Amino acid sequence: MNEQELKQYRLDCRYIRMARIWAENSYCERRKVGALVVKNKMIISDGYNGTPSGFENVCEDDNNVTKPYVLHAEANAITKLARSHNSSDGSTLYVTASPCIECAKLIIQAGIRRVVYSERYRLEDGIKLLQKANIIVEYINPEESHEQ
Repeated sequence: MNEQELKQYRLDCRYIRMARIWAENSYCERRKVGALVVKNKMIISDGYNGTPSGFENVCEDDNNVTKPYVLHAEANAITKLARSHNSSDGSTLYVTASPCIECAKLIIQAGIRRVVYSERYRLEDGIKLLQKANIIVEYINPEESHEQ
């Protein structure tokens, strides 16, 4: 790894750790996920999984199944951008869990060019779709690294 790659890797690890901290805001019990959209070294949006605005902050039903209207962290971060004056075109999305196929579609349409995630999910259809769209996808887990 050259110096520039090492510098980027260290920055990626920091943003992933920040996304993990942001995930703590989630009211979901089964899994807490956080996301940050970064452009030109600035965080331009953030999100965590949860219910839409105005809904009670309960993500699971009585059987501990996630309610169908719960938004994923990536979707929250991307839709938050729609209400701002920022553009995600050419940005990087840092997310604590690998994106599902539905979020992958939003990522593609938002013009995000790179996705960095830190937890693998059993389904990889979202990752495959992102790669098919020529989006750079990288798995980074800061706990597996000695570079911090």
